Amino acid sequence: MITIIAGVLVSFFVTWFLTPFLINYFKNVGIVGIDQHKKDKPILPSSGGISVAIGILCGLLTFVGLETFLFGISGDILSLLAITSSILIVTLVGLFDDLNVASKRVIVKDMKEIRIGLPQWAKPLLTLPAAIPLMVISAGNSHINLPLIGLIDVGILYPLVLIPIGIVGASNAVNMLGGFNGVEAGMGIFYMLGLGMFALLTHNDIAVLFFIATAALLAFIRFNWYPARILPGDSMTYLLGSVLAAGVIVGNMERFGIILMLPFLVEFVLKLRSGFKATSLGKLRKDGAIENIYGSKIYSLTHIVMNIGRFGERSITVILVSLEILLVLIVLGVYLL
Repeated sequence: MITIIAGVLVSFFVTWFLTPFLINYFKNVGIVGIDQHKKDKPILPSSGGISVAIGILCGLLTFVGLETFLFGISGDILSLLAITSSILIVTLVGLFDDLNVASKRVIVKDMKEIRIGLPQWAKPLLTLPAAIPLMVISAGNSHINLPLIGLIDVGILYPLVLIPIGIVGASNAVNMLGGFNGVEAGMGIFYMLGLGMFALLTHNDIAVLFFIATAALLAFIRFNWYPARILPGDSMTYLLGSVLAAGVIVGNMERFGIILMLPFLVEFVLKLRSGFKATSLGKLRKDGAIENIYGSKIYSLTHIVMNIGRFGERSITVILVSLEILLVLIVLGVYLL
């Protein structure tokens, strides 16, 4: 237990103290973005996911180091090192996307930002190598428990097909829902915490990964909550998707992971209706409410919230985070009952 606590504390404090430094650094080197839902359209440093990634990696390496020194090398350590490799690969792709956006961003007269990042077809291909470390160690179990279906054995298809699909799908799905101060980190805190609690209740050693990720996000959200001082960037959305998928695969928690991913799966379906051309963002009204720029058409979960009532940015974030909390409570409640 002391090794888990050490990893969690290192993850939290590394992210807490590193983020202000990166805020200044990204401003100076021009890795910035426009905070779209503010009246004065402030230009903020982006790619805040780098501080979260470094916090998680430092926490994991602290845990692995202490566990190895105190108890020796085990299969769990090998799995965490494979997950660390996957996280590094996906975070690098996210950072590259952020840098690409920074170099090609177009800002027009009304301060609307046109983001030109990596092509949609390139993102799955670039995140695909992140599955290799988990495939090499044969992570997970070919007997998977799926909602409404139950237990099935997929055999060799698990490492060769389902692991790549899980890593690529989760990384890109989480990347689709965002654009509001605190929403990515806020939702991330609760699905990571929920996964960690479920793993703990089922005596699953992968709980340490999710608790370390939760700690890093708790430190980061201080700087990303409304009004944000830094934007998460694709480096964080890709990161969170890879941590979620890798942990669920190694911990054989597919059914619970899919349920907590429901908002992102719904977002994927809604974005698919627009050919992935629609944005989750809205238009700021004079009264501070965010308006759906597509009118009655729905291409995102955020559009549903906008069309229900007149909500400001902070309220939209709270609603989406509350949705994730509800899913966590439902799943944990069903398990405990």
